[in-house]
Amino acid sequence: MTLVVPLSSFRRGDLALAGGKGANLGELIAGGFPVPAGFVVTTAAYDLVAAGHATRAYFEKLEIPEALRGAILTAYRELGGGPVAVRSSATAEDLPGAAFAGQQDTYLNVVGEDGLIDAVRRCWGSLWSERAVAYRDRLGLDHAEVRIAVVVQRMVAAEAAGVMFTADPVTGDRGRLVVDAGTGLGEAVVSGLVTRPLRAHAAGRDRRVRARPP
Repeated sequence: MTLVVPLSSFRRGDLALAGGKGANLGELIAGGFPVPAGFVVTTAAYDLVAAGHATRAYFEKLEIPEALRGAILTAYRELGGGPVAVRSSATAEDLPGAAFAGQQDTYLNVVGEDGLIDAVRRCWGSLWSERAVAYRDRLGLDHAEVRIAVVVQRMVAAEAAGVMFTADPVTGDRGRLVVDAGTGLGEAVVSGLVTRPLRAHAAGRDRRVRARPP
């Protein structure tokens, strides 16, 4: 089974194995964008350990099989160790009419092998948090069909970061790009810690970004 795979190996068609985040990050790497190096603990690894269990508590106490643990830690060492971001990447993410931002967990500045393994377990378990389950129920998604991968990337200290929407998130206008950003890591924006982010727009054929003060 393909359990731990370099992030650069994935493309947008690999959603079932890498989840939405992993597949799209792989596509960005292929397009030449500066994506931090990393690897994916795939949905095959999740299936291996899930064994039909679907509770957050089960995954948080799970003893990961030695072969899988070894594969994760080998990939971590090949990254050079040090701080990493450990990010959930579910197979149901950012679907038409649904935004899964914040539904599953992400852990930043994870350091050390034990910390990494614990963060991977917690990402798996976050697929079954009350919040995530309730959101899927509201959308009518079949819980039995959802899987989760985990993206592990080298941590990058950011002076500023944020989110770019390829359509206006308020009006749905696809002729308008919207960037919400703040100082520091992007987590401050997506978590709601920064409630008045710096917002910039680009509309029509004129792609010059105009910033609006927060």
